Amino acid sequence: MKTREIFSRTILTKTGIPSFDYCINPYVGCGHGCRYCYASFMKRFTGHREPWGEFVDVKINAPQVLRRQLKRAKPGTVLLSSVTDPYQPLEKTYRLTRGCLEALLEHDFSVDLLTRSSLCLRDLDLIRQFKKIDVGFSLGTQDERIKVLFEPRSPSLKSRVEALRALHRAGVKTYAFIGPMLPLDPKALVAQLDGAIDEVLIDRMNYANKVKAIYRRAGLESYLEEDYFRIFGEELKERFEEKGVTVSMCY
Repeated sequence: MKTREIFSRTILTKTGIPSFDYCINPYVGCGHGCRYCYASFMKRFTGHREPWGEFVDVKINAPQVLRRQLKRAKPGTVLLSSVTDPYQPLEKTYRLTRGCLEALLEHDFSVDLLTRSSLCLRDLDLIRQFKKIDVGFSLGTQDERIKVLFEPRSPSLKSRVEALRALHRAGVKTYAFIGPMLPLDPKALVAQLDGAIDEVLIDRMNYANKVKAIYRRAGLESYLEEDYFRIFGEELKERFEEKGVTVSMCY
C-alpha cells in the first residue's frame, strides 16, 4: 500500500447525493480494496499509477481546513464519506475523521457516517454528543466467503454487525447499506442484523463489468441477472419490514 500525505484546499464540498448537503472525504483511495468499488474513477485525478485499492492519499490538514470552512458554511447534513471509507486502517494513525467529527460537533452539523470498520467505536464519545447522527455499515452479504471474494482486505462481516449492535445499544441511530447486493441468503442476513439496525438501504450491483470475471470463476453468474436483485431484494425488504425496520430500495 502506497501512502502519500497531501494538503487539501477544501474538505467540505457540496453534493448532489439525495438527502445530503455536503460530503467530507478525509482520504483519497481506500485500503479495503473492494473489487467493485465505484469510486475507482477518482484515480484519474490523483496521478497514481498503482491499481485502485493499493494507494491512499491522506489529507493531513483536513480538520483545520474544515474548521475554517464551517465558519462560513450554511448548516446542513454531511455525508462522511462518499468516495472513501472514513475509518479505513490509516485512520487509526492519522485520526482525521475524528478531527472532522470534533469540528462538525462544534458547529452543530448533522452527520451521516458510512463505513465498514468497527474502528468507528473509538469515536463513540463524540458520536453520542451529536443531536442528529446516523451511523451505517456496508454489508453486501452475510457470507464471509463471499465477502473475501469481493472485499479481500475489508473488515469481517461479524465485526461490522457487532459494531452496529454496540452503537444501537448506545442509543445511536444505525442502518445497514446492503449495496452492492452480493450473493446472499435473505433469511440469514435479516437474522444476522436482527435488533442491530433501525433502517436498511438496498442497492444492486451497478458496476457488474468490473467484477464479472470474479462471478464467473466462482460459478456465481446467476447472481448478476436482473431477477436476482428483484426477487431477493423484495424478499429482504419484506423480511426486514416484518421486523419493523424501515427499508429503501434503489430500483
